[in-house]
Amino acid sequence: MRTQEDLVQTIIAEGVNDPSVLQALRQVPRAQFVPSDVVEQAYLDRPLPIPHGQVTTQPSLTAKMIEALRLTGSEHVLEVGTGYGFQTALLAHLSDFVWSVERWSDISGTARANLTRHGLTNVEALVGDGTEGLLEHTPYEAILVSAAFPRVPPPLVEQLAPGGRLVQPIGSGGQELVILFAKGPGGLMHSRTVTGAYFVRLYGTHAF
Repeated sequence: MRTQEDLVQTIIAEGVNDPSVLQALRQVPRAQFVPSDVVEQAYLDRPLPIPHGQVTTQPSLTAKMIEALRLTGSEHVLEVGTGYGFQTALLAHLSDFVWSVERWSDISGTARANLTRHGLTNVEALVGDGTEGLLEHTPYEAILVSAAFPRVPPPLVEQLAPGGRLVQPIGSGGQELVILFAKGPGGLMHSRTVTGAYFVRLYGTHAF
């Protein structure tokens, strides 16, 4: 049976080399953040099914997206799409505080239980429309969107701090480019393409 370290080595082979991201991956057991019936697949680098036709993000994709944010530990982070909380936990290990928004209440509840079991106190998992962001906690130095839409929802652009970074899969769902954006004086700017990927669609007032 594959181990957590096996997964880390696979992610390294995929090109992730940020020491802090790799350390976080070693500290967060993915087996604690997947459904019980697929625990034996937790350390494979693949998405796993969760309720409502959703899937967890492939770990190497999660790692590449987080690495692109270049977190230093001081950031307030907004995550759109909590899933079962694995990515949320990694972000919490690498930043000051994470607010994560999930549209399905049962999925969010499971994530909260997983995060509590892992002992994290610098994260809040909420139910809502992630495309609206969370105005009450703005600004965010980093935003990570875990579902695909052809453009960044305007509220997320507005809530990103000057100089902040945002990562989102850009596309219609099924075949995307994960793009890193930076917020400059003129608004959101395309910084670089992180990777190609396959993501579920982003749903909400400012998406599908």
